[in-house]
Amino acid sequence: MSVQDPDLIFAKIARRYDLLNAIISFGRAQAWRRKGVEELPSGRVLDLGSGTGAAAPVFGDREVVALDPVPEMLRLSPIAERVVGVGEDLPFEDGSFDGVFSAYVFRNLDSVDETIAEVARILRPGGRLVVVGLGRPKNRFLAALHRMGSAIVLPVVGALIGASDEYRYLHRSLDKLPPPEEMFADQPLRLDRAWRMGPLGFVYGVALTKE
Repeated sequence: MSVQDPDLIFAKIARRYDLLNAIISFGRAQAWRRKGVEELPSGRVLDLGSGTGAAAPVFGDREVVALDPVPEMLRLSPIAERVVGVGEDLPFEDGSFDGVFSAYVFRNLDSVDETIAEVARILRPGGRLVVVGLGRPKNRFLAALHRMGSAIVLPVVGALIGASDEYRYLHRSLDKLPPPEEMFADQPLRLDRAWRMGPLGFVYGVALTKE
């Protein structure tokens, strides 16, 4: 496998991942998660791409199931119910969740469309998918500026933990997907809301509902 394999990347940096996220987000990663969780219903929620369970403190009294393809990440999670799996093939029954939350994960999926179809299957009617993700700013000039900055900053930050190659991958992954306003517009779930956060608006949030 290449170093570009996302599962290998996150297995290698599992114990340092949350610290690096905090540095790269200027300490705002959890606040951006919290903003997304505010859009979720109560009840049973799947944390898709849960990683080390960093979102656990912001879920409140919801019943949370953590799913991630990387066992090394899940082993560090405080969430009690943990499942190794991928978004494109969710190991759950139809209509078994009130909400699905996913933060900083969608650019690492093999297929966004297959994952959303699976999410639609496991959601109950009226259930919601909330995604918080990273991309480029909407403005073309700001996107170019952000691209130049991340090409320098991410490998430097990665070098601090001996993972500069892995963080070069993260820089490139920011250009992998179309803007969220396009990516989530024609899906089996209704796009209710899209918003931007972070410096230059490089963090996005979307909320979608199963009708």
